Amino acid sequence: MFKPIGKGFPGAMLSEVLLVSAPGKVILHGEHAVVHGKVALAVSLNLRTFLRLQPHSNGKVDLSLPNIGIKRAWDVARLQSLDASFLEQGDVTTPTSEQVEKLKEVAGLPDDCAVTERLAVQAFLYLYLSICRKQRWTKEDLELINKWAFQGERMIHGNPSGVDNAVSTWGGALRYHQGKISSLKRSPALQILLTNTKVPRNTRALVAGVRNRLLKFPEIVAPLLTSIDAISLECERVLGEMGEAPAPEQYVVLEELIDMNQHHLNALGVGHASLDQLCQVTRARGLHSKLTGAGGGGCGITLLKPGLEQPEVEATKQALTSCGFDCLETSIGAPGVSIHSATSLDSRVQQALDGL
Repeated sequence: MFKPIGKGFPGAMLSEVLLVSAPGKVILHGEHAVVHGKVALAVSLNLRTFLRLQPHSNGKVDLSLPNIGIKRAWDVARLQSLDASFLEQGDVTTPTSEQVEKLKEVAGLPDDCAVTERLAVQAFLYLYLSICRKQRWTKEDLELINKWAFQGERMIHGNPSGVDNAVSTWGGALRYHQGKISSLKRSPALQILLTNTKVPRNTRALVAGVRNRLLKFPEIVAPLLTSIDAISLECERVLGEMGEAPAPEQYVVLEELIDMNQHHLNALGVGHASLDQLCQVTRARGLHSKLTGAGGGGCGITLLKPGLEQPEVEATKQALTSCGFDCLETSIGAPGVSIHSATSLDSRVQQALDGL
């Protein structure tokens, strides 16, 4: 991606604009049960984050993250002269607490900087300094991208599962079980509504609540977790059979699994009135929804079967919006990290990038 000179920092950066995107992620099945050793299915969400790499002749490295209001710049010459001995040579490495402290100095952020801004800038600098020091960097190597993305997750989250970076890198659907991640083969792209109830939640408290309920009612909650595990496995089997030519009866099974999992999650105590309202609104239109993630508010997904007329979809979105929710139509099972030409981008994406 960069032409290395000297110590491996970019001298001439890019000869042309490079556009890269990666999908988001939702949990399809296995929320909370995965914490207790059960299977979870995570799928890529075709709401993409775009990265634009653009050459400059001003001798600066510019970082612009408009969603969180960050615009920073560093002199390339200063970075070249920086004592980067705190970054180890060799393969992808895990940032230490000492490295994080050093990166705070390099970032030069004010003391009152918001946590999200500070972590984002530190993650960028860690990846930039580490990757640019390597004499070989091939964008085609998805495994390497995944490893570096995981280190970015470590910078921000401390001890992540690795699911987020894996889904964004590889796309499609992934199976997560006791720390092991594997891709589902032939997973179809499914149309969904993603609805944000805009109700904030505390993931740590929700996870602790399920654990406490398991300790209090082990003979009740343990079978619920086992049943959620079975739902994940059955969904994995059906997705594998759907391939490129899904049958109507397979969508019926997916809908039944969605309903059962949502009821189980309510029984675990991670539901919320807003999520119940979401399910009621979509059920009235023959659609099936469940929470995704920690629950207690947050987001839910609604499966859209093939053949559903667009006016019906729009009416459902409007009904959910009328509840005070944000609702987006998108797909899951989308491609992973991708390179784009400017002409291939959706006009809305192009306008957003041009406005940076």
